[in-house]
Amino acid sequence: MTMAEKRRGRIEEALGRRLGTVVAVMEAIHRRHNASAIIRSCEAFGVHEVHMVIGKFRPSKGASRGAERWLNVRRFPTIEASIADLRARGFRIYVADLADDAHTPDSVPVDGPVAIVFGAELVGISDDARALADGAIQVPMRGLTESLNVSAAAACALFRVSERRRAEVGGGDLSPQLQGEFLERWLDREDATRRGMHARVGKPAAT
Repeated sequence: MTMAEKRRGRIEEALGRRLGTVVAVMEAIHRRHNASAIIRSCEAFGVHEVHMVIGKFRPSKGASRGAERWLNVRRFPTIEASIADLRARGFRIYVADLADDAHTPDSVPVDGPVAIVFGAELVGISDDARALADGAIQVPMRGLTESLNVSAAAACALFRVSERRRAEVGGGDLSPQLQGEFLERWLDREDATRRGMHARVGKPAAT
């Protein structure tokens, strides 16, 4: 098997585990390392789509390590626009928030598409997001710490929700069309990266 065939097989395997029915929404997360860390967690857990409700975003390379290249990162001007898009596709919306009746990552319903909104570092979720959501979700705290960094909370929540949703649907659930589109995009990116690396050392790229 050639290196190109191995790469293609690895990418096809990853795409087969991807979830299109779990979405992470970042509302006004201004610290780039936090946003980039959430993106990296999404890629690691097979959460394929991320909404960014902020202005222009430049990923922090130290945190994301280029993970945004492998995801469907979509930008929205307002939280209302993001949630309207999700509602039109049948998603239930939960905000990461401290609330008496909040779900945990183990109790939030995953029998249908689910999106989780993570708020800004200092002020948290906006009132608009709360008003539009179906409920809240929070990571249980067993120690004296009252809250987690937003990227840590996102990693905890997304891991459990994505694993439960994957069990619900029997694996990944990206459509064949989306898998095909991203397969070609990923192969192109890997080839470009490989050519660039070999050009820097003056060696021909292997196939």
